[in-house]
Amino acid sequence: MYGIIDCDNCYVSCERIFHPDLNGKPVVVLSNNDGCVVARSNEAKALGIKAGIPYFKMMQQWPDKDIAVFSSNYELYGDLTGRVVEIIKQEAPAYFRYSIDECFVYWNGDDGVNLKEWGEDLHKKIKKWVGMPVSIGLGPTKTLAKLASHFAKKYPGYKHCCLIDSEEKRLKALKLYPIEEVWGIGRRYAARLQSLGVKTAYDFAQHHGSWVQSTFRNIVIYRTWQELNGIDAVPNEEMAKKKSICTSRSFNGMITELDDIRTHVANYAARCAEKLRKQDTVASIVAVFLNTNFFREDLPQYWNFQEKRLTVGTNSTIDIVKAATEILHEIYIPGYHYKKAGVIVMGISPTSPQQLDLFDYNAKDYDKKKRLDKAMDQINKINGSETIVLGSQQYTKGKGEKAEVFANAIKHDHKSKNPTTRWSDIIKLK
Repeated sequence: MYGIIDCDNCYVSCERIFHPDLNGKPVVVLSNNDGCVVARSNEAKALGIKAGIPYFKMMQQWPDKDIAVFSSNYELYGDLTGRVVEIIKQEAPAYFRYSIDECFVYWNGDDGVNLKEWGEDLHKKIKKWVGMPVSIGLGPTKTLAKLASHFAKKYPGYKHCCLIDSEEKRLKALKLYPIEEVWGIGRRYAARLQSLGVKTAYDFAQHHGSWVQSTFRNIVIYRTWQELNGIDAVPNEEMAKKKSICTSRSFNGMITELDDIRTHVANYAARCAEKLRKQDTVASIVAVFLNTNFFREDLPQYWNFQEKRLTVGTNSTIDIVKAATEILHEIYIPGYHYKKAGVIVMGISPTSPQQLDLFDYNAKDYDKKKRLDKAMDQINKINGSETIVLGSQQYTKGKGEKAEVFANAIKHDHKSKNPTTRWSDIIKLK
């Protein structure tokens, strides 16, 4: 039996933990550089605010509404959801984290646990200890558990936990679930299924497996069909660790200078390296892409992507930032107004065992870099992310005596504090 614990309106809920006065009021969280809305409270959804709407358009359409606005604060969200996972770790026999706001749990056999009571008790404990509201779905497959979490979130009668443990419940849930909402069915395949008369998960599950295979020739779609029919088909190992990691953002405005773009790329590469270390993996390929603003038809356009294969896989911040900046120098062309860049690490494999290069005379530096990364990670964990960064990650604003140095160049005018990870932001009692 599988279960999934899903944080309700995760980013909004994280902000509300330290702003309880916002409960029951419309709240939105913006994307990087305060560009558009990426998370909404139920009250904001009720106003008609759509996900992805640009921030300035939202303010134009709802000028008289008292809407609380926050910039994305991933340091806060990561810490609070990490606390949720720690509670799950104590309460479940086995688990793996699927995303920042979702965590799977599973039981290999019948150990006498009343799963419905277990889910309701877990919700109460997480709400009491962390302040995070969660919805819990339980089912014989991961896809059915995801489907059950939808009903747990939508209908209060389930008391935040929905269990699909019989054929009758499975069929009833499939009939009520739109095909476009099924986990594993993307927008393109959903449109194709609808054109074939498949409107619900039940319609899809009723087809024969050979029809699914011959019509789509896609292993993910076939596995989804199996899961909806109660067959455990999605391997855990394919979900536990990422096969590639991408960090990319649009710039705050357009940038023309190489040095300014290099600062952003160095920051993105450093974050990729940190993510690799968190999942105890290394990458053998580093790639960088760079593009202009394609919506500005009055300006010349440019896009480029290039990758570099490393001799030895690494998760060292120094090595990955160095490779990314070298690629940037090769693809950058002066004279363009750049809007976005990104770093992708691929060829990911476990940290150990690792094959080193016999002819690499810098092999002695591997242990030194590992110790350095470990020290940086520890200091940043205690004092807040980006307390210590590489020199290439720093962004200088202004010149001369008025120059200010920042860890990054991201716009976040509405960013909340980090009282759980930074001593400088610790809560002060009156």
